[in-house]
Amino acid sequence: MQKELFEQNPILKLSFDFSLMIIDYCEKLQVIRKFVIANQLLRSGTSIGANAIEAQNAESKADFIHKMKIAAKEADETQYWLMLCDHSQDYPEIRELMKKLEEIQKVLTKILSTAKNINKFSH
Repeated sequence: MQKELFEQNPILKLSFDFSLMIIDYCEKLQVIRKFVIANQLLRSGTSIGANAIEAQNAESKADFIHKMKIAAKEADETQYWLMLCDHSQDYPEIRELMKKLEEIQKVLTKILSTAKNINKFSH
C-alpha cells in the first residue's frame, strides 16, 4: 500500500495506528494469559482499518457506505471488549486505546453522514 494514501486519508491513518496499538495491547493480554479477550479484541480492533481500506476500492457509493458501516460496527465491538477489560481485574490500562477509538468513531460518523447526504442530493 502506498504511504501517501495513509497520510492523505485520516481514517486510514487513525485506524492503522490504532491497529498497531491493539496488537501491542493484545500481546500484553496474551502474556498474562487473557487469551479469549485478546483474540476477540485483536479481530475487531484490526478489522476497523481493514474495512476502511476495503472501502477505498468500493464498487459503488452504496458499497463504500456498507464497508464504512462495517468498520463502524467493528469499532463498536472493539469498544465493548475494551470496556470489559476496563471493568475486569488485572487488565492493562485502556485509556489511550479508548481515546484513539473515540476519535476513529467520530471520523467514521462524519464519513457516513457526509456519504449519505451526498447520496441524497445525487438523485
